[in-house]
Amino acid sequence: MSKAFTRESDGDDDDLPDGVAPIPKGSPNYITPAGFRRLQDELRHLTRVERPKVVEVVSWAAGNGDRSENGDYIYGKKRLREIDRRIRFLTKRLEAARVVDPVAQTNTDQVFFGATVTYANARGEERTIAIVGIDEADLTKGRVSWIAPIARVLMKACEGDSIPFRAPGGPELLDVVEIRYLEIE
Repeated sequence: MSKAFTRESDGDDDDLPDGVAPIPKGSPNYITPAGFRRLQDELRHLTRVERPKVVEVVSWAAGNGDRSENGDYIYGKKRLREIDRRIRFLTKRLEAARVVDPVAQTNTDQVFFGATVTYANARGEERTIAIVGIDEADLTKGRVSWIAPIARVLMKACEGDSIPFRAPGGPELLDVVEIRYLEIE
C-alpha cells in the first residue's frame, strides 16, 4: 500500500515517554511550582550539559571513518535522538503548563488541585494523598495526578463528605477526613 493512503497520528502524543499520561484535550497542564522548576531544571540540563556532550562524542566518532561499525557513533546518534525527544516533550509540557500554588489557594474548605487530602474507607483505614500535576505523580510519595480516578472523585468535596468510589475491588464509600493546602516539594 502506498504511504500516501496510510493514516498518521496527529503527533501530539508521539513524544510521550512510556507510562506518562497525555494531558486531556482542552485542559491545561496543571502543575505545582516545585514540579514546574523540576521540569525546567531537567530541560536546562539536557540542553546545556547532556546534549553538547553527546554531540561532541558523535562528531569525534564520525571523524574516525567507517560509521557502520563505529559503536560510539551509533550509540551517540541513538542517545541524541532520545535526548531530542525528551527535550520536545518537556518543551510542550512547559508551554502548556499552568502553575498553581497550593499555598495560595483561598477556598481551603474544598478539594481542588494542590490539596493534601486525608480520607478513610469503610474499614476505617486512612490514607493521605496530594493532588498534583500529571508529571509529578508518584504514588510512593502519596502524590496522585489530578486526572487519576481517586482525585477526580475527591474534587470539590468538603471535610466530612462521604463520596462513592468505584475501586478495582468493588464500590467503596470514602469519608473526607481532612483537607490541607501545603507546599509540595
